[in-house]
Amino acid sequence: MMSSPRKSSPQKTPRNPEDRDRGDKASRRVKPLAPPFFAQKNAQPSNAIPSSSPAFATPAHPLKPFSAPIPSKSVVLPIILPPPTLRPLAFRTFTKKHGLTLASSALQELATFIGRHCGAEWREAGLAEKVLEEVARSWKNRNGGVIVDGSSPELKDILKTLEGNMSGGRIVTGPNGISRQNSLLLDPNQESGNLSIQLGLRPTPSLSREDSQASFGMSALSTADDLPEDESLSDARKWLKVINAFDQPRLVYNVDKKHFERDPSKPSLLPPASHKTGVFRSRFDIIHQRLLRSESFQTSAVTVARGARSKGPGGMPSHKITPIANLLGRHGSNHLLLGMLVVLPTGNLAISDLTGTIALDLAQAVSIPHDSAWFTPGMIVLVDGIYEEEEEHTGRGLAGSHGVGGTIGGRFQGFFIGQPPCEKRKVTLGVTGLDGDGANHTIGGGFGWIDFIGVGSERAVGSRMRKLEHRILRQPLLNDAASTPSTLGGGRSRVIIIGELNLDKPRAIQALKKILALYAADPEGTTPMTFILVGNFTTHAIMARGVTGGSIEYKEYFDSLAAALSDYPTLLASSTFVFVPGDNDGWISSFTAGAAVPLPRKPVPDLFTSRIRRAFAAANVEKGLATATKEAQGPGGGENVVKGEAIWTTNPSRISVFGPVNEIVVFRDDATARLRRSSVRLKGMGDENNGGDGPADVEMSGAIDLTSDQQDDEMEVDVGDASNDTNQSPEAAAAAPQNEALPYDTMIARKLVKTLLDQGHLAPFKQTTRPVHWDYASSLYLYPLPTAMVLVDTTAPPFCITYEGCHVMNPSSILVPGRKGIARWVEYDIVGLERGSGFGKVRECMF
Repeated sequence: MMSSPRKSSPQKTPRNPEDRDRGDKASRRVKPLAPPFFAQKNAQPSNAIPSSSPAFATPAHPLKPFSAPIPSKSVVLPIILPPPTLRPLAFRTFTKKHGLTLASSALQELATFIGRHCGAEWREAGLAEKVLEEVARSWKNRNGGVIVDGSSPELKDILKTLEGNMSGGRIVTGPNGISRQNSLLLDPNQESGNLSIQLGLRPTPSLSREDSQASFGMSALSTADDLPEDESLSDARKWLKVINAFDQPRLVYNVDKKHFERDPSKPSLLPPASHKTGVFRSRFDIIHQRLLRSESFQTSAVTVARGARSKGPGGMPSHKITPIANLLGRHGSNHLLLGMLVVLPTGNLAISDLTGTIALDLAQAVSIPHDSAWFTPGMIVLVDGIYEEEEEHTGRGLAGSHGVGGTIGGRFQGFFIGQPPCEKRKVTLGVTGLDGDGANHTIGGGFGWIDFIGVGSERAVGSRMRKLEHRILRQPLLNDAASTPSTLGGGRSRVIIIGELNLDKPRAIQALKKILALYAADPEGTTPMTFILVGNFTTHAIMARGVTGGSIEYKEYFDSLAAALSDYPTLLASSTFVFVPGDNDGWISSFTAGAAVPLPRKPVPDLFTSRIRRAFAAANVEKGLATATKEAQGPGGGENVVKGEAIWTTNPSRISVFGPVNEIVVFRDDATARLRRSSVRLKGMGDENNGGDGPADVEMSGAIDLTSDQQDDEMEVDVGDASNDTNQSPEAAAAAPQNEALPYDTMIARKLVKTLLDQGHLAPFKQTTRPVHWDYASSLYLYPLPTAMVLVDTTAPPFCITYEGCHVMNPSSILVPGRKGIARWVEYDIVGLERGSGFGKVRECMF
């Protein structure tokens, strides 16, 4: 029998009767309390499980889900692990298994990390091996390079990530740890759904094996069956990326490690003065290592041992570069110098390298090959000649031969001067098979693992991207050519390059509308992929005239361009328009007044281009892309429809199509006029004053004979003739007689292309001639050579030239000088089925 609540709860009886009465009243107001085992349970738990006997209509008393006890985190006693003790295991994991080189600083970091988090059982329990394996995989996923450096931010970030995912000395995997699927991503901050948009790579659902190839994300790259099949990836513009010059990776060549590294310093437009020296030092180091990789500078060990004249692997004479400091005390000896042309405070020409400077006499010098390039102060050149000491220094010691600022006494009498030989892209990257078959075979050396522009390295994603290019661009063209051969070379693989577009000239707008009308008439799905419009967008720097309406007038010109583009909504909705500014465009032209601006320069501000962006948005709405994109989503969250867009980029900039497969450099500069103004006058090889006794009779075996693999006759040229409507085809140029003099326009085009590509730089001038932002100078490098280069130079004739595998195009101005009613542009085909690689053609039309 149950006792009453009053009896069940013991109470203390008050001694005073009044208090007892008050206690009885208070006890009546107290709510009776049920025993604890009769307390009502919660009938609606958060994770309800059916009762064990629902057929008997028992009250819902769900079973509490079983939860395993949370194990307590094991404590690891840190130890001091000497790096030499860890070296054998690290060498076996990094070098033998993954092909990486571990620097001493990186070994120290790994030893400290393993000793702190793995403790004394790092060897017996195999804890260190798993940590090293995960670090090696993550390093390759980030394209860190062949050499693992301890001071690199990538390694510190990897160790920081591992530190948060370790328990008891072991790496925790699963939902709360490191996911093997996420380790495949090249960008750890990028979601897996957007990976196909970035590089065309799709993470696999699961991996059954863990090897170095799978952890690098390449296990599925070699099979054609794994290529994406959804319609969202059928447009080549999914893999088109415009790379801003200020967003490119800032790489510096490390002479000691013979490798490229990321510059850890923070870039600035006002850096310290020491960075100016680093700009020229980096240029010299890159060209110097490029020369040493050439066969002309490689010496055979057999000939050296026999004491014979050194020859290269191909049997050609081997050259040796002499540092300028080593000229002291070697009066009358012949040497080959590599250095930068500079002008001394006295006004004399000199050559300078990392060891010193010496006055240079080029009165009797000739260029090799003859008249093939320009030579201006600021360029790095090869000079072959004789060192001559001053008469008063002939019998003195070495200490008296030094001048002020490292200048060596005497002079260097140059007989031959030449540009450092260029290097093909596949040689620089150390791979071959770059003809679209998707096979990248290592040929030794090279920088194939380096991501130079931020779209992935050649060895990591090059094979995969070439298969995508073949399926998306080449295969449709081959199918169309089989049915209608006349369509060969057209379609989505075309890039239309329109030169200097002066919006303040009404005839330029008319010429642009005529060009757009030609491509708007193409069938749907065959319109060009990209239109590149290059400035100067005004003839003069109108914002520097000191008038208040300069900016208003400047914006009105772009409004007129928006009105012209709005007449072709089909092109706006199906193509990507890239706008590259010139020196007369805002804002920088406000205080430069049209003079040479520092490179790289920022794009035109959005304040002036807002109406053009609205024109593209209206074209997308008219075609139904704005509403279709919200309804049609790909399986990874990406958009199935690629909208037309206008991209305003820097000068220079780079366009990447299918990652590292197609790299197009776009640069606006009147380089030809600047080269002519500042070039050094040389004595011609065929000068009548030589009389057969001058430098022309010097034995070429001892001179700079570096043109064995890059003859000018191998240049494929397509130069527009100002006096003829037709263009000279590469086949016609190759079939021309060798003894026939080249046309003047062809010669100027060859000199311009050879000068820039051999220098490996877009602005090989002095800082006073062409200023460069010191911290962003790496964006001007042409190393490795791009697959194509758009050089808009109005002071040079229009041309399309292929040199060392790089196709250089110059559309010049859209209006042809001296020919009324003629519009000119360049059409570049990325695929180039007719030639086997991309090629361009100068086109003209009447308007």
